[in-house]
Amino acid sequence: MKVTIIIPNYNGKHFMKPCLESLESQTNKDFQILVVDNHSTDGTIEYMKETYPEIELIALKENYGFSTAVNVGIRRAKTPYVILLNNDTIVDEHYVEEMICAIEASPHIFSVSSKMIQMYKPSLIDSAGDIFTILGWGICRGSNKSVKQYTKPDSVFSACAGAAIYKRSVFEKIGYFDELHFAYLEDIDIGFRARILGYKNTYCPTALVQHVGSGTSGSKYNTFKVKLSARNNIWLLYKNMPPLLLLINAFPLLLGFLVKTVFFYKKGFGQEYVSGLKEGLRRCRECRKVPFRIQNLPHYILIELQLIRYTFSYVISRFY
Repeated sequence: MKVTIIIPNYNGKHFMKPCLESLESQTNKDFQILVVDNHSTDGTIEYMKETYPEIELIALKENYGFSTAVNVGIRRAKTPYVILLNNDTIVDEHYVEEMICAIEASPHIFSVSSKMIQMYKPSLIDSAGDIFTILGWGICRGSNKSVKQYTKPDSVFSACAGAAIYKRSVFEKIGYFDELHFAYLEDIDIGFRARILGYKNTYCPTALVQHVGSGTSGSKYNTFKVKLSARNNIWLLYKNMPPLLLLINAFPLLLGFLVKTVFFYKKGFGQEYVSGLKEGLRRCRECRKVPFRIQNLPHYILIELQLIRYTFSYVISRFY
């Protein structure tokens, strides 16, 4: 087997059938499926045991969050590659084939992001990989753009973990998904760590995935998601940017946080956003900071240039 497909689940019983049926029709069958359940209470465990007894199921004793669930799956896997797949997805029949081909294109690739399409608005993109900016914003590249765009393979800052393939051996070098995050921005964090060591994260436009979006959290903006994302944003920066890089980016980062504070107050989630920032600052010492090594200096320089480029490309994309 080349790939283990890891599906984290929390009360997503209604998503499982269409997701698993789409995997049954793959042109490349060189994979196994592993479902990691975060202590669901909707009957998912019983449903999986009765309907899909051939699929390995790990039932956790409580809801540990996305990061812990996928880490359990990655550590259980024995294949060279792992695909992380949200339960609220339906993949194209060539999905696995295209993802394997993309990650085997270079030994320097750590992850590959797929072309995620909005399930209920199939003319629009959900994500074409993640980018990160000098404003401290993690952005789903191509979100709400026409599916006719983003048709070429490209470099991205990190893969969107909702439907991405990873080289399993690299986790031993950069660490696994940060379980302190629980959920949100953990994919940008691990993509950042991979880049610090010189690995690449890319985008495959021919690996197509339909995605409901916010299938577990319930909505694009909610108290839980806004607070955790704000907290994790602080940790993401603290862990991955050495002091000099934080100093260089201090003004744009402060500007970015100010703009988002105003944005979320207008959306009615301002207090939650500020509360998340405060928690992030208060607890950042609990995070494991990536140690600065002089041999990685060229990678940091490249990362800074990419952050600047992604910032301008994001601004330009807002008008086209």
